Amino acid sequence: MENNQPEKHTVSASATIPARRERVYSLIANYNDGHPRILPKQFTSLVVEQGGVGSGTIIRFQMSVFGRKQTFRAAITEPEPGRVLVETYLDESGAVTTFTVNPGGAPADSHVTISTELRVRSGFLGKIEKTLSTLLLRPLYVKELENLARVATGPFGS
Repeated sequence: MENNQPEKHTVSASATIPARRERVYSLIANYNDGHPRILPKQFTSLVVEQGGVGSGTIIRFQMSVFGRKQTFRAAITEPEPGRVLVETYLDESGAVTTFTVNPGGAPADSHVTISTELRVRSGFLGKIEKTLSTLLLRPLYVKELENLARVATGPFGS
């Protein structure tokens, strides 16, 4: 007999970015200008509904999921301003994406982790959901981290 209680599943990717923590975090937290430049092509139509930088911002965007566009809305909080930024999705999914920016090994490096916690079903269907969400999200986060490194190390305003 299957237990239908939802479980939590986390998908994440990390990278060392050769740029100072303040610069990296400010790109992630700025939904007007910085964040749109680091998103992979699967994310489109990012609209800032409220705020724009850091806590209190509300965003809406579309994401291509297995060939289908879905619209998401998220509220932004900063449990640790300058280090941790959280996007809480305002739908029934209960998904939460966290961006964590820590010091890297060298003074001018940052260690960045993007992780999403999702609710999945338990049992066999949950295993499928975990596998599919990991296959979908992890490569997107790797690309987003590559984009972040490119933008963070490029000239300001590029």
